[in-house]
Amino acid sequence: MKGDTLYLIGMYTKTIMKSWFQYKVDAVLRSLAVFLREATGIIVIYFTLLKFDTLNGWNIYEMLFLFSFLFVTYGILILFFTGLRDFGDTVRSGNFDRFILRPRGLLFQIIFVNADWFAAIGHGCLGITLFVMSAGKVGVTWNILNVMYAIVTIIGGVLIQGAIFLFIATLNIYLLETGSLKEIFYWNMRKFAGYPISIFHKGIQMLMIYIVPFAFVNYFPAQFLLRKADMVQYPQAFMYITPVVGVGMYLLAYGFWRMSLKYYKSSGN
Repeated sequence: MKGDTLYLIGMYTKTIMKSWFQYKVDAVLRSLAVFLREATGIIVIYFTLLKFDTLNGWNIYEMLFLFSFLFVTYGILILFFTGLRDFGDTVRSGNFDRFILRPRGLLFQIIFVNADWFAAIGHGCLGITLFVMSAGKVGVTWNILNVMYAIVTIIGGVLIQGAIFLFIATLNIYLLETGSLKEIFYWNMRKFAGYPISIFHKGIQMLMIYIVPFAFVNYFPAQFLLRKADMVQYPQAFMYITPVVGVGMYLLAYGFWRMSLKYYKSSGN
């Protein structure tokens, strides 16, 4: 069964890649468009910080380092969770009914039947570019411990965001349309996460730590490596628990998903 599952994952991946990269020039240009779209905001921040020097003690390279975690994790995330990002369309179109009839796990199918390669390449390349630009200029000693910490933290950050997608996707079973919720609780919170959370009002900080914990995707991991002065506001343990938060959130989201499937009713399309 395990071999069969791995074979199926390989076939899904091969088919999806052929679909996305059927027109090679278009694929390159669309990936580049994603890269440039996201890079525009970074360029604005870069020139702003050139004028103001620091943002609550964070210099330009430390800010780029903070952003690099955000873009790298999203680049990985979207390879596995595109189906959850677009799950509302799947439910409203009636395609989810087709998944139910197939002899495979529903979440397995949703995760592996599609992957937004253009977003993955655009965000991932931008994240790697920002990391390369900043990693040697932020005072981090890249020993084995710090490298392993970064890898494990990136995995945790992917799981945190995947859990958010899964929570919101599950709400489509009840609400059908959750675009506004996704905009508020994912995309808007992701914009906040590009900055040190210490610059925001306490209410926003609480939201980003305890409700939609983007702070564990990049801010607290960056603090482990950079040890900035504003970390004094938060428990030191927060720098170490991103993987725990990721696994815990994903298990909660999965439990909510399994429970909610009992209440699914076809959209009728």
